Amino acid sequence: MLGKALWPATLLVAATAPFWVWNPYHLHTLIMAGIFAVLALSLNLLLGYTGQLSLGHAAFFGIGAYASALLTVKLEWSPWLGLLVAIAVPALAGWVIGRLALKIRGAYFVLLTLSFAGVVSLVSVNWMELTNGPLGIPGVPAVELAIPGVLEVSLLRKTHYYYLVLAAVVACYLVCAAVVRSRVGRALIALRENETLAQSIGVNVTHYLVLATVISAAMAGLGGGLYAHYTRFVSPEVFLFTYTVTMVIMVVAGGKGTLLGPVVGAVLFTALPEVLRAATSWQWQMLLYGILLILVLFFMPQGIVPALSAWRARRG
Repeated sequence: MLGKALWPATLLVAATAPFWVWNPYHLHTLIMAGIFAVLALSLNLLLGYTGQLSLGHAAFFGIGAYASALLTVKLEWSPWLGLLVAIAVPALAGWVIGRLALKIRGAYFVLLTLSFAGVVSLVSVNWMELTNGPLGIPGVPAVELAIPGVLEVSLLRKTHYYYLVLAAVVACYLVCAAVVRSRVGRALIALRENETLAQSIGVNVTHYLVLATVISAAMAGLGGGLYAHYTRFVSPEVFLFTYTVTMVIMVVAGGKGTLLGPVVGAVLFTALPEVLRAATSWQWQMLLYGILLILVLFFMPQGIVPALSAWRARRG
């Protein structure tokens, strides 16, 4: 992990990014990296600390996006209330998945989450009266900061929205850090290492697995809500399997089971396709992306952050 001395510099760079990133498209890339950092942190709580791989994590992301979009467009709720519901509804769905997972593990848990994502995606396509089907929901309102008679700022501009996403990343990081460093985190790690042994010493498998799934789903829902109010359009594409694959790549390549790894993975693997797109054609872009990913996994099998930590340790 980054040394404590580097944290102030890292936060300074992140906080001042809009002042030296003048290209709107590059700022857009940073915003998307922040949203994916929220998603990667959420998946890491399951994959990195309980050892459970969720291949349906895009379902929680999509549910959050649709929940906030529907409430703010059809019922004209405040976007802030929409974001709260985007956290609460996926959390409830995570509780259901967690309860169902009590009797299954491993590949069966993977299939359960994948099936759940498929079902939710089909609902978004076919329930025309609610979701508008493949046409999606346009006109999702921008988030606003308003103090009556004092201040009214729309976060429609990328510069403003960047800071909202940055605040969400910091908040999710602190939540994950608090969970991991608490009794809950120690229980989750015990479940990951040896579930039978953990259960034999009194760890309540049911309680902690459900809790981890709920927190993970809530954070993924927040990412969906942020995405909906940023793009101002939601369609069934938010449930695409590629989103889940991207999250898994970010977590594993960044360093699963670490706090900083998912954030590093999200930034690198959001920016990397854009760099390759600018440097070469689409065919070469995908080939180079695959080669670089293989090299990272081959030379840094534990992930980028653990590899850098080991390198710093060897240097004393």
